[in-house]
Amino acid sequence: MKPAPKDLRALARRDPVLGAAMRHVAKFPGFPASGHYRSHYDALTHAIVFQQLAGKAAATIHGRVCALTPGRHFPAAAELLALPDAKLRGAGLSRNKLRAVRDLSARIESGALLLARIARLSDERVIEQLIAVYGIGVWSAQMFLMFRLGRLDVMPIDDLGVREGAKRLDGLAERPTPKALLARAEAWRPLRSVATWILYRVADAEDWTEG
Repeated sequence: MKPAPKDLRALARRDPVLGAAMRHVAKFPGFPASGHYRSHYDALTHAIVFQQLAGKAAATIHGRVCALTPGRHFPAAAELLALPDAKLRGAGLSRNKLRAVRDLSARIESGALLLARIARLSDERVIEQLIAVYGIGVWSAQMFLMFRLGRLDVMPIDDLGVREGAKRLDGLAERPTPKALLARAEAWRPLRSVATWILYRVADAEDWTEG
């Protein structure tokens, strides 16, 4: 989803400091990125495998798990549950990641987690459903909301990249606390996901001088 230009202009007027940053970074692209993942399940298993690993190592493990079943994609929930632990561990999954993908798959197969309907739920309900899965925390659920479901008003206050961006944006000596960032973000409603994306860009800019 991508907000209308008038909504982006209104966001910039509500917070001129953020508005100045918006003029210095690439335009908000809108989410989700079409075609990046085949399904919500693929997006979640990808997130689990890639958690706390360098990209190249995670991609290697992900590829090995995909190779355990026919086709190019991650094993479907039923396929994954049928695979022995030894094969999945041999592909490189840690015990915690193995437990996480099995728990996700079991919930899907039992009907406890209905990913086909999850886009109809509120942000709060989506987070509640996802964090019930072992290995999926609030941050991962928020990333799913933004980048997979395209929700526009998500504020991941515990994200260090977002807090670093807020520090640079406002010229602070230290990163704001999650509580302070939540209060700061009130001016960004109902487009806090847009502000989050901008803060990521500000945090990534090596020569950022605004603020």
